[in-house]
Amino acid sequence: MNNDWNANGRRAFEIHYHSGPSDHPSCFRRGVCLPCNSFTPSHSRREALKFIAALIFFFLLVIQAFAAQSIRERMRLEPRGTRVTNTQASDLTLTLSPVAKRPIQQIVRTGGTIDKTRKVITASIAAPDGSLIQVGQRVRSFPPESKSSMYQARVTRVTSRDHETIVEVTLSGEGVEGRTRYVVEVTVDRGEFLCIPSEAIIEEGDHRVVYIQSRDGSYLPKKIDTGVQGELYTQILGGLEAGEQVVTFGSFFIDSEYKLKLSDQEPGR
Repeated sequence: MNNDWNANGRRAFEIHYHSGPSDHPSCFRRGVCLPCNSFTPSHSRREALKFIAALIFFFLLVIQAFAAQSIRERMRLEPRGTRVTNTQASDLTLTLSPVAKRPIQQIVRTGGTIDKTRKVITASIAAPDGSLIQVGQRVRSFPPESKSSMYQARVTRVTSRDHETIVEVTLSGEGVEGRTRYVVEVTVDRGEFLCIPSEAIIEEGDHRVVYIQSRDGSYLPKKIDTGVQGELYTQILGGLEAGEQVVTFGSFFIDSEYKLKLSDQEPGR
């Protein structure tokens, strides 16, 4: 369109048609007719191609989303529990342990000072651990600077003072010369209890969970109540029965797989 002013001061509009590239050649190069301010056929084709390309990209995204959903449905774990293949179990060195009665030993740790003979160490233990210490219990002791210098010892004297227990430990040999401070580890036998290996227990906020192996080979979580906790084993007060198999080494892998399964089965996934 030509924008010219007529004698009356008004703009006169006339339609300008392109018959080919000979009319305003620059229009066909730039894609728009500058004199008439109109789009050329070549510009319209480019716009149409852009629209078609955007539409194809959109459909590809939709197809990819449906494919991903289909794969997730096929990989979804069974609702009864987490399954582990023999290959996975071998790679993870997955181990099981029965719920059974075992002796539980607890280690009470403290620090003490050795006397001039380099034989007797005096240490204090706060309640309630102090009430567990008795004469004759086995002890391991070593200077903090040299754990390789481990000494076997025995509790030879126990006295109570205020709210703590004073313990004297006699080493089997003379201590390291020049070392006055020693770490003292007293082994306390707590007795036999229905228990499981402590490494099988997973802390879940304010409760504890273990994974048991069911008869069909899957693994299910169980909340447990615990009592005495030793170095290797923890007493079971509730949640498990004698003979059940709990996952020890590899329990965190089972826990992760189970939580992924629950997450995958949430509504909308």
